[in-house]
This record gives sequence, structure tokens and C-alpha cells, in this order.
Amino acid sequence: MSHSCEWCDSKNIKEITDSVYWELPDGTRAIEITETPAVTCSECAMTYQEETTVKGIEDQLFLIDCKQIGKTISYKELMEFPRLLKRNYFDFSS
Repeated sequence: MSHSCEWCDSKNIKEITDSVYWELPDGTRAIEITETPAVTCSECAMTYQEETTVKGIEDQLFLIDCKQIGKTISYKELMEFPRLLKRNYFDFSS
């Protein structure tokens, strides 16, 4: 976890879990991902996911058969879902 808020640089942040809503890569629908790691700031009241969490979710949704996911899934269940590919071969950022 970063040591300060990404929005206001406050040190008064806390790790929590929260529900997020994510559009599937094919754009057909959105799902709720419960118990997702998040950061909340007591100074600016922002709650957000760190970039590593966002990238992990996006990669995982790209690598699994999303048709097998219901409207809601926990973060842990999503990240443990069997992958069709070992990694995202279309991610050239690393």
C-alpha cells in the first residue's frame, strides 16, 4: 500500500475492502466485485483501488471466461477463477 492518499497526499489512509462495479472487457455488462482491496482517506473522503489492484482485475477479466461469472463475485473468487491463458499477451506496458 502507498503511504499517502493518491488524491490529496494525506497520511491518514486505511486499507479496507469495498464493492466495486466493473465493465467486462467485451462491454456486454457490468459486474459487482465484492470485498475488493481498497484505500480510504479520512482527509478527502476518497475510497479507491490502487493501480496494482486495478491492473490485476483488468488482466484477470481479460484472461477468464466471463460468461461463467454471475452478476456478483468476490475479489478472491475472481482472482482464483481458472484462466484460459497464462498471462495477458496484449499488455505491452511491462
